[in-house]
Amino acid sequence: MKLARIFLTVAFSTLIALPAISQTTQINGAGATFPYPIYSKWFSEYGKIHPEVEVNYQSIGSGGGIRQLTAQTVFFGASDGPMNDEQLKGAPGPILHFPTVLGAVVPVYNIPGVDAKLKFNGKVLADVILGKITKWNDAALVALNPGVKLPATDIAVAHRSDGSGTTYIFVDYLSKVSPEFKEKVGVNTSVNWPVGVGGKGNEGVAGLVKQTPGAIGYVELIYALQNKIAFGSVQNADGEFITASLDSVTAAATSASKSMPADFRVSITNAPGKSAYPISSFTWMLFYENPTDKQRAKIMVDFTKWALTDGQKYCAELGYAPLPKEVVALEMEALKKIKL
Repeated sequence: MKLARIFLTVAFSTLIALPAISQTTQINGAGATFPYPIYSKWFSEYGKIHPEVEVNYQSIGSGGGIRQLTAQTVFFGASDGPMNDEQLKGAPGPILHFPTVLGAVVPVYNIPGVDAKLKFNGKVLADVILGKITKWNDAALVALNPGVKLPATDIAVAHRSDGSGTTYIFVDYLSKVSPEFKEKVGVNTSVNWPVGVGGKGNEGVAGLVKQTPGAIGYVELIYALQNKIAFGSVQNADGEFITASLDSVTAAATSASKSMPADFRVSITNAPGKSAYPISSFTWMLFYENPTDKQRAKIMVDFTKWALTDGQKYCAELGYAPLPKEVVALEMEALKKIKL
C-alpha cells in the first residue's frame, strides 16, 4: 500500500513537471481567389513566427467570402470588390474593409499560330463579351493590332461561374468605358453573361482558356504568369497601351491614395495617368468591427499589421504591387476601430 502511494506521488509530480502542451488557435477565412497566392504565402510566413496560430483560408470567390462572413461561418472574409451598401446592411454587425495588396486583371487569350502580344481597348473588350465581336480577325481587332495576322477563328469567351471579385474589377472597368456594357451587364461580383462558358475561380478560367483554341478570358495577373498564358496590353484613360506590371499597377493606385475614402471602398479601374494600367484594383480583407471572439480578433489585427508592413516584401515575387505607404498609414489607424 505504501509502495502504491509512493508510485502515485512520483507519477503526479512527473505530470506537474511536464511543460504545458501549447494550444494552436485556428482561424478560418474565405473569399477571393485573386489574392490567394499572396495570402497563402503570408499565412505560411506568419505561422513560422507564430507557430501557435493556424489560419485556414478557403479560396471560394469574393461572393462566397461575403456570404460566409455575413453568415458568420468564418471569422474573416476577403473580396476584390468592396461590399455594397445593401450587403453591409444585411450583415449582423458593422464590417470594416482593409486593402491588403494591389493586383491587375488581364485579358488572356489562346490563338494558335499568333505569338504577338495583342492590344485591346475597353470598347473592343466590351463588344467581345457582349457577343458583338465573334471572330479574331474582326476589323476592330485588326485595327488595334497592325501587322499581326489574326485568323478567322471563332472567339470563345471564358468567364467566371462563381461570384467573383475578379469579375467585379473586370466589369467595373468595362462599365466605365462602354455605356452599352454598363446598361446590359452592369457591375457586380456575379453578372448575367451574354455569351461564353463559365469556370470556377481564376484557376478555372485560366484552365478553360489554356485548353480552348480561340478562347479569351480574364484572370488575375499571377494566374496568367503561372499558367504561361498570353495576355494583352490594354489602352488606358490617357490613350496609352499598357501591359500589367508592378509599376503600372502602382501608377494606377497613386491617384487613389491621395483621396482615399475613410472606409477604403474605392475603385481604381480606368485611373488617370500615362503609365497607369486600367484594370487594376485593391483587394480587401473584411472584419467585423465588434467581433465576439476577442482572442481571434487580436491575432488577426496583429497579423494584418504584419501583412501591411513586413508582409509587403513578398508581393513582387508573386506578381502583386505593394500598397502605397500613405494607404498603410491610414489602415494602421483604422485597425484601432476593431473593438478588442
